[in-house]
Amino acid sequence: MVVIRLSRGGSKGRPFFNIVVADKRVRRDGSFIERLGFYNPTAKGGEETLRIAQDRLTYWRSVGAQASPTVERLIKQGAKATPAAAPAAA
Repeated sequence: MVVIRLSRGGSKGRPFFNIVVADKRVRRDGSFIERLGFYNPTAKGGEETLRIAQDRLTYWRSVGAQASPTVERLIKQGAKATPAAAPAAA
């Protein structure tokens, strides 16, 4: 089965997560099929906290990929932030 999950990077005490599409049998930080974005929980100031390629996310979900509970939460969090920013830019 194909899953959308977080892959940890960064140094000790400064986590950084890539949002990846991977086979469920592969270990957390192992090989992946595609990188969809990132999540930086320790972002400060003007740094970007979350970025997800929505078009690729939609594609992978359409072919049956399942998102982990944490990624589901981040997708909802990103969806709330996006509509608020779009009208201000227009």
